[in-house]
Amino acid sequence: MIGPSSSPGRLALERFLRDRMAVAGLVVLVLAALAAGIGPLLLGIDPDRAGDLALAPPGAAHWMGTDIHGRDLLARVLIGTRISLAVGAVGALVSLMIGVAWGVVAGAAGGRTDAWLMRVVDGLQALPTVVWVMLGMTLFEAGLAGRFAQRWPDALPVLRLAAMMICLGSVSWLTMARVIRAQTLVLRQRPFLLAATALGVPPVRWFLRHLLPNLSGVILVYLTLSVPSVVLYESFLSFLGLGVRPPQASLGSLIADGASQLNPIRVRWWLLVFPAGLMALLLAALNSVGAGLRAAFEPRRVDGLSA
Repeated sequence: MIGPSSSPGRLALERFLRDRMAVAGLVVLVLAALAAGIGPLLLGIDPDRAGDLALAPPGAAHWMGTDIHGRDLLARVLIGTRISLAVGAVGALVSLMIGVAWGVVAGAAGGRTDAWLMRVVDGLQALPTVVWVMLGMTLFEAGLAGRFAQRWPDALPVLRLAAMMICLGSVSWLTMARVIRAQTLVLRQRPFLLAATALGVPPVRWFLRHLLPNLSGVILVYLTLSVPSVVLYESFLSFLGLGVRPPQASLGSLIADGASQLNPIRVRWWLLVFPAGLMALLLAALNSVGAGLRAAFEPRRVDGLSA
């Protein structure tokens, strides 16, 4: 029973917990994260170690079968899930930091500053996202990768993965910036923000104490919704061979490996079905959680759209 003095956060939590699809999606994400985190340790299998049974179908020894090199596919899928979720989370955080800063400055400043900042957003949205990420990865390879490959070759895969996270986050903030800017334009006309401005509250305190708490719900919603897009971008790049490289594995690279084994003579279905099925399940769970958070924090907007 929700009391009349319940806080907005508690009301949003109550609405979220009543959404069965959102709760189910959250449970799936938690279980997937736990399995990806501790599953390879419990299995005791090196996902990069080649075995004798190449392309073995699922069975008692290998629950998801093996790949062309005899590596256990279950261990590879768990590691791939870990990398895909990590790329999605870090990319979404990078998108969050850039988008919130850009949108707040544009909405709070207004005038020519707002116009110029939004024209930059328009220009960036006109560029193909994949081309932008490919350019960033190419610059990384031409610049830092050569130096690190000579001095610290073991650190190169981690640095390449970090570069991909930053590149993906740097192109995923545009929608976040537009949403935050629109919310800032509305909130800055509220009496409490007008009073804070009239009293000469410093900009940092004005943002942290008065504006940010009222943007937290919107930020959380669009942060959750941006994770699936980053995961899809990473999977697409890995599918093209531009993302995660062997011996590392992501769900996108595993799907690419499975697709390469499809032929009219013999179909090794397990190489494609398991990573693709898990990818679809994770994306559905992320979208369910994002939709549930949006319905929890913005019930009037969602009711208006469904009416």
